Amino acid sequence: MGLLSDPNRRRALTSLLTRLNAPICGMPVDWLVKTMKDRGLEVFTQRFSRTLPFPDENKERYMVKGTNVYGILRAPRAPRTEALVLSAPCTPGDNNNQAVGLLLGLAQYFRNQVYWAKDIIFLVNEHDLIGMQAWLEAYHHTNTTGMDWSPLQGRGGSIQAALSLELSSDVITSLDLVLEGLNGQLPNLDLANLFYAFCQKIGVLCTIQGKLQRNDWDSISGYSHSVQTMMLMVMKQASGRPWGDHGLFLRYHIEAATIKGINSFRQYKTDATTIGRLLEGMYRKLNNLLERLHQSYFFYLMPSLSHFVSIGYYMPAFGLLAVILLLRALDLWVQFSTSPPRTEDGIADTEQMSNPGVLSVLTPLVISHLTGVALYALPIRFQEMAVEHFPVSETEAVVLTAIAVYTAGLALPHNTHRLLSGEGTEQGWKILKLVAVLYLAVLLGCTALINFSLGFILALNLVPIAAFITPHVPKVLSAFILVILSPACTLLFCVFFYQELVELPVSFQDGWVLYLSVISQGILDHVLYGSLVYPLIALLVYPCWLLFWNILFWK
Repeated sequence: MGLLSDPNRRRALTSLLTRLNAPICGMPVDWLVKTMKDRGLEVFTQRFSRTLPFPDENKERYMVKGTNVYGILRAPRAPRTEALVLSAPCTPGDNNNQAVGLLLGLAQYFRNQVYWAKDIIFLVNEHDLIGMQAWLEAYHHTNTTGMDWSPLQGRGGSIQAALSLELSSDVITSLDLVLEGLNGQLPNLDLANLFYAFCQKIGVLCTIQGKLQRNDWDSISGYSHSVQTMMLMVMKQASGRPWGDHGLFLRYHIEAATIKGINSFRQYKTDATTIGRLLEGMYRKLNNLLERLHQSYFFYLMPSLSHFVSIGYYMPAFGLLAVILLLRALDLWVQFSTSPPRTEDGIADTEQMSNPGVLSVLTPLVISHLTGVALYALPIRFQEMAVEHFPVSETEAVVLTAIAVYTAGLALPHNTHRLLSGEGTEQGWKILKLVAVLYLAVLLGCTALINFSLGFILALNLVPIAAFITPHVPKVLSAFILVILSPACTLLFCVFFYQELVELPVSFQDGWVLYLSVISQGILDHVLYGSLVYPLIALLVYPCWLLFWNILFWK
């Protein structure tokens, strides 16, 4: 293509990357504005600020202030009603300077072409996801997270597709495609197919989940490799967090993906010019779109870039688990409909005939959900009090408060029965279980429709509990199993399982530290970007689990 065949542009791109390779402190806003203007773009800046609810210890930030710089290449052959976005996050140091340099080189090359039918926006965002969130909210005139940002002075057309570029090393051996977005959303499969087709055409080594595609995919080792890759996608999708800047575009129905340059395979090497050819080809294809990408799947799992598992294949597995809940609810309903057992003299058993009061069923429901509300609201609100009375940081206070509220919920059966008048009846726990089973079936069904991976993982742990728990099973053993299959322990197991999948196993102590970090990041993702995983677990899944805990200790 033109970017490779023009030696002058190749030398200019190499010179630009060399200048950018020097470490920088903060984002060079003035230099970026000048450079983009020199390339003939309409350049604008946007300032934003955000105070986090508690410090982000992973990235060492609390009060975030930054500036986004973006340049618009206006379409010369169209009414400018549609646009494409190419972004590169600018982080402190030289972590992504190669991507910024490549973006500017592509802007200069694209400027001299006349075939563009859509506006192309070149965006350099500061503070990664926070900066991207501020820009997208301002572009679409929404403010869902309470962030302070200045209005955009320049806008393009309706954004049809977007790519985010991250080059973490000077030496790039392969390009990794990241698809998982906010709340488990995925872009249209055609975008992944487009990336894979151009990688095959140009000869670029491409990966997904950081893993190469095997040629012996129909062998036992190939199947094992594919399952491992697919499980990595399941774990990332279930987390609900955006795994790249592209993840926030999906909220606005914009098909987007992140392309990461990684340095893991020493026998291969890809230069910046080859990556530029790949991006040029993809944008020329996207430029020819007459409508949004919608012909392919939006729900899929990928064991490799050349194979995918559609919703028609993996959803029946979840359906089989959901059927167990429906059959258990039907069994309980039939028990209510049958006549009560009779004694030897032919008189019906009054104990079995006695109907449970509304209070005996309503009280566990109310207390369970009040505990969930406390788990959702108290960690952030009580962090200052915890810091004053205990030698912990703000982040540790939030996480430890969440764990304390979660553990306090185990006392629910004792508190519930103190509010009840007398002891619960046999029919009482059956009605409560019927409500809990139907509640869980609806909850898991709705979750699986939005985020299949999260719904499936929850179903694997909660369906066995819902099917077999009664007040008549052995208390100690059942309580132990119930705790092991609780949402908190499920998250802990997922942390260790994910580390095994990425081939970075950790000790229990390091795993516990990661576990606490995942909890704090889950709360931050909810507050900053609107991730639904934390409120889903706190307000719905945990109260539902507490209902089965109450049934186990029913008197």
